[in-house]
Amino acid sequence: MRWFGRVNCNKTMEQTIKDKANDLRAEVLKLGNEVNALHKHSTFSNEQSSTGQHSEMHANLTLAYRHLEDARMRLGKVIQASEGGVSCYDK
Repeated sequence: MRWFGRVNCNKTMEQTIKDKANDLRAEVLKLGNEVNALHKHSTFSNEQSSTGQHSEMHANLTLAYRHLEDARMRLGKVIQASEGGVSCYDK
């Protein structure tokens, strides 16, 4: 093990919860954009195998996107709480 001053150079420092939550928020945003882009997939230009098939698929893509938006917002709330912030809705 190599030490530099009091810092262990062989050990990676753990990210703060704020940094980790921000990284996850960025990943969720990217994933959300990819999910949203599926609305334009070539599958939707093909014939439906059952009535309402495409509508069902679009509805579920929309729900998946909304859940990802919610997850991203909640990670933001983790950051807010970790900094001692209080939501305006908690009043």
